Amino acid sequence: MNRRNCWICKMCRDESKRPPSNLTLEEVLQWAQSFENLMATKYGPVVYSAYLKMEHSDENIKFWMACETYKKIDSRWSRISRAKKLYRIYIQPESPREINIDSSTREMIIRNIQEPTQTCFEEAQKTVYMHMVMDSYPRFLKSEMYQELLKTIQANNS
Repeated sequence: MNRRNCWICKMCRDESKRPPSNLTLEEVLQWAQSFENLMATKYGPVVYSAYLKMEHSDENIKFWMACETYKKIDSRWSRISRAKKLYRIYIQPESPREINIDSSTREMIIRNIQEPTQTCFEEAQKTVYMHMVMDSYPRFLKSEMYQELLKTIQANNS
C-alpha cells in the first residue's frame, strides 16, 4: 500500500474530509497510552496495520492476528491445515512474510506442527508481539500518519 492508496493518508491530507464519525479523539488518544490499548480498540489495529504496510513490515501484525484466529480453531483437521499454512507463510526460512524469530522457536514449531495444538505458535507470537511493542509501535506514535490523524480529529472536534 502506498501513501496515495491509503484511506487514512488521504483523509489526513484532505482537510475537507472527516474521519469516520465513530473514530473518536478519545480512541486515537488511547492508542498513545499503550500498545494494548491500540490493539483493543476498533480502528487501532486497522490504522496500525496500514502504518506497518507503509513501512513494509506488516508481516508481524498479520502473523499475530492469524495466531489469534488459529487459537480459536476447534477442529483437529482445520488446525493441522492452518498450522501448515502459517508455517509456510511466516515461519519457513525464505517464506513470503517470514517473521523474525530465533532458531530454537522455529525448531519447536517445526516439531509441534506435526500434531499442532492451539498453543504451538505461542512463543513466536509472543516474540512478534514484543517486536511490535518495542520497535514499530514507538515509531508509529511518532509517525506522520498518526500525528496527522490526531491533528485532523482534534481540528474536527473544535
